[in-house]
Amino acid sequence: HVQLVESGGGSVQAGGSLRLSCAATGHTISRTCMAWFRQVPGKERERVATIGSTGYTTYAVFVEGRFNISKDNGKNILYLHMNSLKPEDTAKYSCAASLVSFPCWTNEYAYWGQGTQVTVS
Repeated sequence: HVQLVESGGGSVQAGGSLRLSCAATGHTISRTCMAWFRQVPGKERERVATIGSTGYTTYAVFVEGRFNISKDNGKNILYLHMNSLKPEDTAKYSCAASLVSFPCWTNEYAYWGQGTQVTVS
């Protein structure tokens, strides 16, 4: 069964950085779109960043220039480097895997992790 397990969340001060990881089992991340989403209670889930099988990346406007999505295909791990964090970045961040390799800037992701909480103060 496909499992996505996030780690690296925590509490940081505004302007700080965090690196989130998503370890995948039962799914080869190099073959499909991968993405990070975030959600605040009471609000709809937001797409943060995606990365395709070729390594092509896309970002939401509210994180562009601050966040970087990457992956280690050998380790089958997806990353999200978050820099210059703002209080409004506070949310539960989840990684997701698609069934397709293109397009990636969609909400059509088949597999989801439980999420890791990021709190910025």
